[in-house]
Amino acid sequence: MEQKMKNIIALSITIFTCLPTNSRAAELSNPLRPVHTYSIVARDGETGELGAAVQSHWFSVGSNVIWAEPGVGAVATQSFTEPSYGPLGLQLMRTGKSAEQALTALLAADAHEDVRQVGMVDANGAVANHTGDNAIVEFCNLTGDSFAVQANLMWKPTVCSAMFDAFENAEGDLAERMLVALEAAEGEGGDIRGKQSVALLVVSGDISQPAWGGRIFDLRIEDHAKPLTEMRRLLTMARAYRLMNEGDEHMTKGEVKKAIVAYSSAEALVPDSHEMVFWHAATLAAGGRVDESLPLFKKAFDMWPLWRELVQRLPASGLLPDDPELMERILAVK
Repeated sequence: MEQKMKNIIALSITIFTCLPTNSRAAELSNPLRPVHTYSIVARDGETGELGAAVQSHWFSVGSNVIWAEPGVGAVATQSFTEPSYGPLGLQLMRTGKSAEQALTALLAADAHEDVRQVGMVDANGAVANHTGDNAIVEFCNLTGDSFAVQANLMWKPTVCSAMFDAFENAEGDLAERMLVALEAAEGEGGDIRGKQSVALLVVSGDISQPAWGGRIFDLRIEDHAKPLTEMRRLLTMARAYRLMNEGDEHMTKGEVKKAIVAYSSAEALVPDSHEMVFWHAATLAAGGRVDESLPLFKKAFDMWPLWRELVQRLPASGLLPDDPELMERILAVK
């Protein structure tokens, strides 16, 4: 497969430099089962964020379908899926090719383009998508301003238009708008086989970001009776933990007031998480706001009694003052 990838990239370069060629790249792997259904790729014009999201009645749909790289682009490859469209498409866009140029090159090298369905968006917001003539009906694909939607094996042919309208009219960040689009597709009837898994990936628009630092959301539900409902819950949880991480960074820098804001915002999103309640309390106490912290310590202890043990370990790590009187007040809450 590594040699095939090299062959495809070489062919793509030949195409874009307009050199004459009568040869084709080695065929991509044989068509796989049509396991993937509706998806969206998009770029946020304000933040530059890039993302892709997909839902299907198939186990672990996100593992092969959606791909994205900070500051480069995003890809969804489905129908009789060929996963290499993801990394190869991103590699071409990384070299400066547009989404359309990258997709055209890969299709030219694919002996089975008639069963492929692919959507791509690049860092400039240019989009392209393709549905082969032998994709399974109902299928559809539409492109809009910096986004593309595509679907196959649908109950109705109107799924793409529902996704299109939902994404255009949705408010919020890129992750929220893409999830709204998926929910609209399901509301229109979705996959004729039902629903099982969903995935959502959003990366930074900053090409200098490393892979581990540029992923804003990377969420998957592999097998669930209501995958989109679970995805919405996980997206809220992911937002809360991003705030928790932000709070941790502030604490590392000694910015206690900023940490309190971050931790309290996380707790507001997920008020039944004893983890978030506890760290909000600990940060308040570390910042001298002990009276405010005590009701939160009580709430955390009631939800998970072992926090009483952990709180006693924090002074050794510098996360609470080494003050026996303070510790006594905290542990006295009932």
